[in-house]
Order: sequence, then C-alpha cells, then structure tokens
Amino acid sequence: MASPRNHLLTLLLPLALTGPLPASADNAFVTDPEAPTPSSVREGTRWQERATPPPPWPEEADLIEFELDQPHAGFRYFIDGRHLQVGSDDVVRYTLVAQAPSGARNLSFEGLRCTPRGTYKTYAYGAAGRFVLLDEPQWQPIGDHAHERFRQELWRHHFCVPRGFTPRPRKDMLRSLQGHIAPRQNSGFLTD
Repeated sequence: MASPRNHLLTLLLPLALTGPLPASADNAFVTDPEAPTPSSVREGTRWQERATPPPPWPEEADLIEFELDQPHAGFRYFIDGRHLQVGSDDVVRYTLVAQAPSGARNLSFEGLRCTPRGTYKTYAYGAAGRFVLLDEPQWQPIGDHAHERFRQELWRHHFCVPRGFTPRPRKDMLRSLQGHIAPRQNSGFLTD
C-alpha cells in the first residue's frame, strides 16, 4: 500500500510541471475586459443651481399664514405668496416670516428642493427692511427637529408632489398654503 506522502506527491507533481496558471484562470467568470454599455444608456445631466437675487421686502397683504400639524411654541408662519417661485432649476424659493408670540418677526429668503428627504438653503435673512445675503450658503437636509417643523410641512404638504419629488405648480402651492387642498390630496395615497 502506498504511503499517504507518496500519494500526495503523485497528485501534486502534474500541477507543478504545468507551471504557473495564466491570470485569467484566477477568475473564470471574467471573459471581457469591460461589459458593453447599452446604446439606450445616456449620461445624465448634472443638476445646476440658478443664481437668484432676493425678492423685495414682503407686503403685509401678500403674506399667507400656514399652520403646522403640531404647534411650535406659539410661533406663526407666513409665506410671501406674491414672490413664491419655482425656478428653472426646480428649486422652490420663498420668503418665510416667523412671528413670535410677542409679535417680533424673523424673515428669511430660502430655497427648498423636492428631493426624497428634502433639502433647503437659507440665502438671506431680513433686517431693517432689506435682505442681507449669507456668504456661501450650503444645502442642508431638512431635519426632524422641532425648530425645523415648518420646513417639514412645506416640503411634505405644500411645495412638493407627494412621492413625485418634483415641485407642485405654483398655483397649487398657493392653494395648499391657503388650506384649499384637503390633507388627503397632500398625502400621496388614494382617497376612499
């Protein structure tokens, strides 16, 4: 009977005589250097933000109050309906007025994108009847923080098409802010 050592040598000797295996033998599944790309696949267009100057200071008659699903420490929120706009870059730009219970107002000029989780950018803050632009503002995700609840509402219920991730037509935004669109129409679900 052959010893186990001699049996192993008999098995390994033919492999040693053949020399090193070619590189393609390392991965038997690679047959082409690169798979061909279908002709229907096109390079996407990279999103480019459009520069937009701040709007004029809002007039009291143009302010539309919108209510939050949950109260926010007594603040009231308004959008300047006259200067609400959707840019060619699909950014919804608006002037927001946040009024404290004391009557003091904070104004900001912001942009909102209807991405799957929503992003926003604050371009300027209002002070002494004019807007002061920020240096290099950045897009931020809309958070779940209580102080950002108004942005969640604007993104979810007023400015964006539910599950479409595109801005609503401006007239529908205004109707929604004014409460003329029922909550079920804003939910993205079919009505009964």
